[in-house]
Amino acid sequence: MNSPTSISEQGSIVEAAVGIRAEANIGKLLLDAGKLKTQDMERVLELQQEQNLRFGAAALKLGLVTEADIQQAMSQQFEYPTIPAAEASLSPELTAATDPYSKEAEALRTVRSELLLRWFSEGRKTLAIGSARADEGASYLAANLAVLFAQMGRKVLLIDANMRQPRQHEIFNLGKGMGLSDVLAERAPTLEVRTVKSFPTINVLLAGSPPPNPAELLARPSFGALLSGLESSYDIILLDTAPSQVSSDFQIISAHAGGMLIATRRNVSRLTPLIELKEKLIFAGTQVVGAVVLD
Repeated sequence: MNSPTSISEQGSIVEAAVGIRAEANIGKLLLDAGKLKTQDMERVLELQQEQNLRFGAAALKLGLVTEADIQQAMSQQFEYPTIPAAEASLSPELTAATDPYSKEAEALRTVRSELLLRWFSEGRKTLAIGSARADEGASYLAANLAVLFAQMGRKVLLIDANMRQPRQHEIFNLGKGMGLSDVLAERAPTLEVRTVKSFPTINVLLAGSPPPNPAELLARPSFGALLSGLESSYDIILLDTAPSQVSSDFQIISAHAGGMLIATRRNVSRLTPLIELKEKLIFAGTQVVGAVVLD
């Protein structure tokens, strides 16, 4: 007759079983990704038992995989989507996706946390992201924040509302096509958003065909109605806007969003244009959520 096990013993058994399943999952993920072959699995398991190593550590010691391969497998296991830089068809600017363990990505996570506490915690869903000049990184900031929110499992819509110098199609390697301008001009029969490979919870609404009248299109009632309708389908909506020194588009966009996060760049941004930008946002009834200094 089997003797009963104590609660602590049962807990140890469960913990060990979970650990075994996790290790097996790592091996299967590496196998499915083509990083390991069936015969490699046998070698790894043998070394793992001999030296009491974790599966990933044993595979590394045998030289069968790289640290990046292990990190990629673990990111899949924990539902934390990333893309290895060597395999990415995305712009290297997309640090949060291609180099998620870098100092830059960690700094951007801090921005994400502050936005969750200071802006999105009060039921808001929409935020504009802009800058005074074109070289201060608003598009970079918007794209990376979209990825970071998606890595939390949030459903994100990134709208390239910079119809003068759009960049999101380049950053996400989506190609050109119809988008916001076509919707507002009633040239698009339906709203078409693009999906991003490896990030199923990100949708991108491109800027669309280059219009001669971006400010007038944004001033149409249909723009506000569009944003209101989209808020029921997404957790987070980010709007990449044209720089304030280029046009007044940012005022209309930020007024609909209710708030703007300002991108600045070290040794590039100047105080006077930033002060002017802040004053124009306040005049438009927009809350300045904060400013991010990028290197």
